[in-house]
Amino acid sequence: MSDIPAEKRIDGNAIAAQVVAEVSQAVSQLPADDRPTVVFIRVGEDPASVSYVNKKQKTAEQAGMISRTEVYPIDITAGQLFARIDALNADPKVHGILIQAPLPKHIPETQTFNRVHPDKDVDGFNTVNVGRLCQEVSGFVACTPAGILELLKRSGVKTSGKHVVVVGRSLIVGKPVAMLLMQKGEPGNATVTVCHSRTENLPAITRQADILIAAIGKAHFITKDMVKPGAVVIDVGINRVPDATKKTGFRLVGDVDFDNVAPLAAKITPVPGGVGPMTVAMLMLNTLKAYRTTHA
Repeated sequence: MSDIPAEKRIDGNAIAAQVVAEVSQAVSQLPADDRPTVVFIRVGEDPASVSYVNKKQKTAEQAGMISRTEVYPIDITAGQLFARIDALNADPKVHGILIQAPLPKHIPETQTFNRVHPDKDVDGFNTVNVGRLCQEVSGFVACTPAGILELLKRSGVKTSGKHVVVVGRSLIVGKPVAMLLMQKGEPGNATVTVCHSRTENLPAITRQADILIAAIGKAHFITKDMVKPGAVVIDVGINRVPDATKKTGFRLVGDVDFDNVAPLAAKITPVPGGVGPMTVAMLMLNTLKAYRTTHA
């Protein structure tokens, strides 16, 4: 990864650490026997899921929260999983519930996310919370889009009146981050264009962006000819590419061709160390919010 001036690089690790420290400080003021509690549910032994959940649990403990992971076999039925979620919904000592995706094909993801009570939906995937976001009503916002806005805010990037181009229309990133950036306030008040796999003349549109958010899931998809000089570039992608020099046999890269785009950008997030850490940090913030909701 090319060297770029420090002021250009948006350091997600550092900003995430700030957020977690702030959450930890707030949690430390709470009664020792009544702390925010989050339960992670994982089905099967997908290596990436194991790694992600371990990271989330470690960060929750670092923030002074109570966390536990419940692991279920790959052949668990949807009914059995829903019954467990219902029990957690009914448990007043559990404030947040997170279902780690992906789930086995026989378990419908949307139904599973919707089974989590909206007030415990710290992932922000329940249809009710998505609706609240559309209506600009307080609820839980999906952690990655919320983390993107926090990165922009804490890096001094103003969004009001700017043209934001989002490449990708997923329910997890593209759609919610577009809605957040259209909301009234700062960050927000942006003019937002959402592009996707069927968009024609994509480079002509991305070159108009003051802020370009790449969330399409293709390694190095955004090249320098697609970026306006002086744009802020937020890279959400996490892609594995072969690398014989690594012990694992691969390395992680983003959706942006970092080495060639970085010299053009006013600010840019690296991969790894950009958006990724913010997703976990915002999960901690959502869990604290869930706790406060039950104690209001």
